Parts: sequence; structure tokens; C-alpha cells
Amino acid sequence: MPQFEQLYSEWLETQISEEIGPRRLELLQKGLGHGTVEFLRNVWWPAVGNFNDLYPEWEVRDLGNGYRYLDLAYMPGGAKGGIEIQGFGPHARDLDVRRFKDLCRRHALLALDGWTFLPIAYLSIVEEPEQCRQMILAFIGRFVATVVPGQLECLEAETLRFARRTLRPFTPLELAAHLRVTDRHARRILHRLTDLGLLEVSGGNLRFRSYGLKV
Repeated sequence: MPQFEQLYSEWLETQISEEIGPRRLELLQKGLGHGTVEFLRNVWWPAVGNFNDLYPEWEVRDLGNGYRYLDLAYMPGGAKGGIEIQGFGPHARDLDVRRFKDLCRRHALLALDGWTFLPIAYLSIVEEPEQCRQMILAFIGRFVATVVPGQLECLEAETLRFARRTLRPFTPLELAAHLRVTDRHARRILHRLTDLGLLEVSGGNLRFRSYGLKV
């Protein structure tokens, strides 16, 4: 991904050049962890296409007046979204009681400070990148208004927003209930959005198909 490599390098260099805090600056100069880079390469970049409002190794203060660092902070318009990449070894297999308690405390303090926290397993990035991309689109949708193509009609636009908020494939019946329209009307909307390349068939036969956002 030549474009990813170039824009990633430029983004990280900008973060370093603009940082004045010595602790975060030191972390950035060391380079981001392997899991974070793979997440950006295989999940964030294909789903989002830019690094706007995304800040690596973001420094937050805890109630004990100490410092903690988020792998990635997503902060459009002052919002607080935190993403952390959970490696199996340090976060699961090797987790002792003290570290487990500290991890729970960390998550609790972030929530109390208004952060929406999204942990993502490294194994999911490697084995289930498309599901992770769907999750990231839903995560972003909590903070920003979803932009839809201007040629869409009202119900089509809402269908696309619904798809971006949903973490799993959905059926025409689910869409019909959300839009308060008939099953037949929902299917017509889904077929049009699929023809436009905005949605894709995720599974099932002709009668029981499910749909999801195309990423």
C-alpha cells in the first residue's frame, strides 16, 4: 500500500512535530507498536481513507494524577473516542490479578471521564479485518454525522446510515421495521443501494438475504 505508507509517515511526522509534551513525544519518536500499525494498515485506512482527528499515544490523566496513554484517540470536534489494540499475550494469557485490576480501573476511569472506549483484539485484525472495519465505521458514526451521497432519496440515505451504525449484516425485515415501511419497499431500497455499490449482499439465498456496508 504505497499511498498508506506515505500518508502514514506524513501523519506520524506531523504528530511528532506538533507535540510539546516530553512523555508523549518520546513515545511517538520510538514509533508505534506493531499491533497499532497493522490496525491502521488493514482496518482504519481501508475503512476510513484518512487519519483526520486521529492521535496516537494520546496522553490522559487519571484520578491519581498519573499519566496513561491510549494507543489511538479519535477526537473530532472535541469528542473522546479511544481505541486500544489488545495483544493476546500481555492482555490475556499473561494477565495477573494486579494487572487485571489495573486494566479494569483504566477502562472505568476513561468511561467516567467521558471516553467511548473500543478495545480491538490483534487476532481480530489479522483474522477478521472486514468485521473490524464495520466496527470502526459504527464507532466513527457515534461522533460524526454520516455523510451520504447527494443523489440518494431520504429513505435510501437513512438506510445507508443504518448500515453504518449496525455491526452485523441485517435483513430486509429489520430495515423495514427501522424505516417503518413494507418488506417489499425495503427490498427495493436495498437492491438500489447494492446496484450503486454502496451495500453488498452478506449472505443467505434470494429470499433470506442479508446486507451490509461495502468496505
